[in-house]
Amino acid sequence: MRRESKRTGVFTRRALLLVAGQLGALGALATRLYQVQVVDGARYATLAKTNRISERLIAAPRGRLLDRFGVTLAGNRSNWRALLVAEQTDNVDGTLDNFTRLVPLADHERVRIDREVRRHRRFIPVVVRDFLDWEDMARIEVNAPDLPGILIDVGTTRLYPFGSTLAHVIGYVAPPNEDDVAEDPMLALPGLRIGRAGVEKYYDLALRGRAGVAQLEVNSVGRVVRELDHQEGMQGQDIGLTIDSELQKSVLARLGDESASAVVMDCRNGEVLAMATNPSFDPSLFNSGVSQAQWIEWTSNRKAPLINKAAAGLYAPGSTFKMVVGLAGLQAHAITQTERLNCPGYLDIGDTRFHCWSKGGHGLLDLRGGLKNSCDVFFYEVARRTGMDNIAAMANRFGLGVKLDIELPNARKGLVPTREWRIAQGKAWNIGDTIVHGIGQGFLQLTPLALAVMASRLATGRAVLPHLTRTIADVLQPGSRPEDWPPLDLPERDLRAVRDGMWQVVNEPGGTATIARLTLPGVQLAGKTGSTQVRRVTREQREHGFKSEDLPWEFRPHALFVAFAPHDAPRYALSVVVEHGNAGAATAGPVARDIMTDALTIDPIGRREPPQRVAESITPGAPGREGSR
Repeated sequence: MRRESKRTGVFTRRALLLVAGQLGALGALATRLYQVQVVDGARYATLAKTNRISERLIAAPRGRLLDRFGVTLAGNRSNWRALLVAEQTDNVDGTLDNFTRLVPLADHERVRIDREVRRHRRFIPVVVRDFLDWEDMARIEVNAPDLPGILIDVGTTRLYPFGSTLAHVIGYVAPPNEDDVAEDPMLALPGLRIGRAGVEKYYDLALRGRAGVAQLEVNSVGRVVRELDHQEGMQGQDIGLTIDSELQKSVLARLGDESASAVVMDCRNGEVLAMATNPSFDPSLFNSGVSQAQWIEWTSNRKAPLINKAAAGLYAPGSTFKMVVGLAGLQAHAITQTERLNCPGYLDIGDTRFHCWSKGGHGLLDLRGGLKNSCDVFFYEVARRTGMDNIAAMANRFGLGVKLDIELPNARKGLVPTREWRIAQGKAWNIGDTIVHGIGQGFLQLTPLALAVMASRLATGRAVLPHLTRTIADVLQPGSRPEDWPPLDLPERDLRAVRDGMWQVVNEPGGTATIARLTLPGVQLAGKTGSTQVRRVTREQREHGFKSEDLPWEFRPHALFVAFAPHDAPRYALSVVVEHGNAGAATAGPVARDIMTDALTIDPIGRREPPQRVAESITPGAPGREGSR
């Protein structure tokens, strides 16, 4: 009995210890479960969701670029694209070989695809070919059994309805490179394009918009199982430009096959209505990548189709600069409006003779007559009396040689030299330098855009600046009214004298540009010709009847023309530069006349309703097909 009682006591203590241990373990487990499920429940739920759900950003539709009447200049269109998922094929090269038989791939495309397949995980899609048309898409779908790993997806492409007509103004978009992605990882989004030139680059951030989000259910290795939610991003802002697409087309037509540029402005407020450069290029080619052959063709063309000559081309202004020299002389009291200077056909300074374009000279001329006849000797003498620094200060006042802050990333300010500038180069400034700058030669380098600004300021007496932006997200931008721009603070009588001289150039017998006279009833144009040498003409050549038209094209002088109209109530100002076009009156004058006729006839300032003959918008249609027009 005593032994059994002793055994029972030991068993009871062991049972109690076991129960206590179990209760302790259960208590610890319960405490931990409480900690995990109640105290830290929200945190672990979030972690679990994160492991199961992957959020991926989606590139937002890019904002549109519109002309002043709402016509789409750069829009978006849905398109098909072929993607490759490497893990779904046992032979990537074989699949690509079969694909190439259906839709040819260039060598540089194969190199890109191979690089991206190696760089990404095998279940991540790689773009094989973007911008498939209907026939290519159908051909791929029909041959799907022979193309393991290839799938068709819907993306978007940038659409430029006017093609090369506005390429230099609008610019273009292209895929981001590795340096871009390193600076902003958001640029790695599939299908995202960034602005590379023109307005597309200047307003790139505003046009990109805000990315959307797709919630995807993924398995343990990160492979997508299904899409749970899809939230579209916010489309980029629409930018309304001052450009009139109809006038832009007319300007390019007037330039014809010449290597040339032209700018048309509303001279009262600085709105750029047309900015044309010829030759041009197709901006849509940059969307998918330019081939090496195409790039070589562009860069080897001596007429430089990729350069926006209107805003970045630099030229000596020639005689179109004489109005600035005349105003500088008046401001410095070096001459008066009625003072007459004699032109015998040359001006001797020391042992150097500076020739007038008229071998026999022009005789006695005042400022108006000097402009009408474009007398070189008259402006040699005015420049000699005035001094280069005074001339440069007046040129800056008219927008020459200064930054104009137009919405183009590569616009250049040009050069209006001063004595200080020359001394900084380690060279002395001499009187001969001042003389040649009096007729717009020497070191002067200006853009056609700057010359159009000069013409606008001459016409209105206001310090207008050129701009391309009219609205952002339907909000009218400042600078749309003449009163938004301050006066130049020059005597009206001096401006009137220069305007009268420009009027005589075109409308009086004996003017150097009567060929540019308008035929529109009741409307007269005021203008000025210019011709600038690209190589020196020696005295011996002059004496032997030298003719520039006999030179090879690249050695002929540039032809220039600036103008505004109507003369009595200016609305439009323009500049035209024809590269190697010889005499400004004979070449650039008729082009400027025709452009001004078109501007006054089309009248984008006075017209309020959008033109019906131009595509008003581009709306996304079925992938690979044009939207409504």
